Amino acid sequence: ADIGISMGITGTDVAKNTAEVILTDDNFATIVGAVEEGRIIFANIKKFINFLLSCNVGEVLVIAVALIIDIIMIASGSADSFPVPLSPIMLLWLNLVTDSLPALALGMEPGEPDIMKHHPRNPEEPIIDKEMLRSIIVQAIAIAVATLAAFSLGYFYFGRGMQAEQMLAQGRTLAFATLILAELFRAMAARSNRYPLKQIGWFTNKYIIGSILVGIALLLLVIYVPGMRNLFDIAFMGPKEWL
Repeated sequence: ADIGISMGITGTDVAKNTAEVILTDDNFATIVGAVEEGRIIFANIKKFINFLLSCNVGEVLVIAVALIIDIIMIASGSADSFPVPLSPIMLLWLNLVTDSLPALALGMEPGEPDIMKHHPRNPEEPIIDKEMLRSIIVQAIAIAVATLAAFSLGYFYFGRGMQAEQMLAQGRTLAFATLILAELFRAMAARSNRYPLKQIGWFTNKYIIGSILVGIALLLLVIYVPGMRNLFDIAFMGPKEWL
């Protein structure tokens, strides 16, 4: 056997000393329950690692691509520049506030309905397998593209004719809001890699719903409370900006 299991009540001391697992209730059903709980925990670890890496790689891509575009524009002799879409305080807010609650909530995700029907995984298999790596890359690119598009729209279109600081504030506001909402939606999508949300249930994990609502509320706080808006150096958002 891969591991030895002994009874905790009726088992002998020799059996308990040599076993890797001791059933304190002498119930074989406990083994099944422990395997199920272990599978849920491992699956949830993969879910929040997938979520955090895809969001953070997306943020890195936003900064890296913006710098590359700016270098290309300067090298081509363009009079315009492409500023960094996110300020340091925005990145801190994203990583410490926006990402943390959904990641914790993913750790509370209930098991998928057929989790005990899956084949046993190879214990030597890495947590970040090929499927997860592909998911991280695709999601990170999607988040980065959406954020850069929102920044370009705010900076070059909504900010057109404004002073340089106001243009930058317009662009960063749209980028910041887009990135936060993208990461919150990503958290909801990260709940399962096998089933659509309608099948696992939109509201079966109340913690993820709560974390998304808190994330949206904090975004509104930053945008509409003057003191917070000044701290983040962002602009007011009206209906057209939200659209």
